[in-house]
Amino acid sequence: MADDLFKALADPTRRTILDELTDKSGQTLFEICARLSMKHQLGISRQAVSQHLAVLEAAGLVETRREGRYKFHDLNTAPLRQIAERWLAPDRSGPEESSP
Repeated sequence: MADDLFKALADPTRRTILDELTDKSGQTLFEICARLSMKHQLGISRQAVSQHLAVLEAAGLVETRREGRYKFHDLNTAPLRQIAERWLAPDRSGPEESSP
């Protein structure tokens, strides 16, 4: 799971898509494409955005739901929290002293 997560986060376009879903979750593919084009001047096809969303969904960072003929994309931050909890455990021992 961590491999898919890091692969998804490695691409700057996917990080931009996540930024847009952070600003407004529950967007359609059309809305995401429009925001990428207008706000970020990314000339990227709908198919390419759809492929990026598939990678993000496989990593668990995006969840989709259908309402009628529309498919909405929602941000899921749970995988990021799991990674943070894995390596950023609270420091209980106090400041470490370096030994010579």
